[in-house]
Amino acid sequence: MPDVIINGPEGRIEGRYHHARGGTAPMALVLHPHPLHGGTMNNRVVYTLYQCFVRRGFSTLRFNFRGVGRSQGSFDRGEGELADAAAALDWLQGYNPNATSCWVAGYSFGAWIGMQLLMRRPEIEAFISVAPPANNYDFSFLAPCPSSGLILHGDEDVAVPPDSVQKLVHKLSHQRDIKIEFCRIPGTDHFFLDSAEVVAGHVDAYIAARARLGEPAEPAAVPARGR
Repeated sequence: MPDVIINGPEGRIEGRYHHARGGTAPMALVLHPHPLHGGTMNNRVVYTLYQCFVRRGFSTLRFNFRGVGRSQGSFDRGEGELADAAAALDWLQGYNPNATSCWVAGYSFGAWIGMQLLMRRPEIEAFISVAPPANNYDFSFLAPCPSSGLILHGDEDVAVPPDSVQKLVHKLSHQRDIKIEFCRIPGTDHFFLDSAEVVAGHVDAYIAARARLGEPAEPAAVPARGR
């Protein structure tokens, strides 16, 4: 799980990257929660998502948005963070030019950024969103949503009421050729403190059912600094 440094729009972006051996392994980008509320790439849910993709043979990158950890810059209300995610995806593609598929996953604020990236990058064929903040951010840009995906939410989430996410799921599910798998996790709030294994189970099953896996994946060396 080597550290990597990516050249981002505001300078250095700090990341952690697992490179799957084999030229056609799929790839995944994982995005963390709100930078001003303690969100980092080492968040437990983010790490759980990251590990799910690694176990399934993906070349997988998680990183700190600008102003978090060793990433340069400062919080930019989502616009800059979307640019960071695009730069991270560019870097990931540079190391995986023959990947069979590309996924994006995000938690809370990271889910909102991930869905925006999905709209801008047609190579992303599937998404996983954990606790998307449908009550605090506008998701109307998903018209139409370009890819199917998995949405997970705690049924005791008071920060993002489950009904607001249910409305988002209903809207997306009624779009042509889009299938949204929605799982409400019982007894869980916005932070999933005791539910990491449950999240991992849902994510692993979804990846197994949908992913086009490449060659068997083993760790491989990757340069510590980006292009």
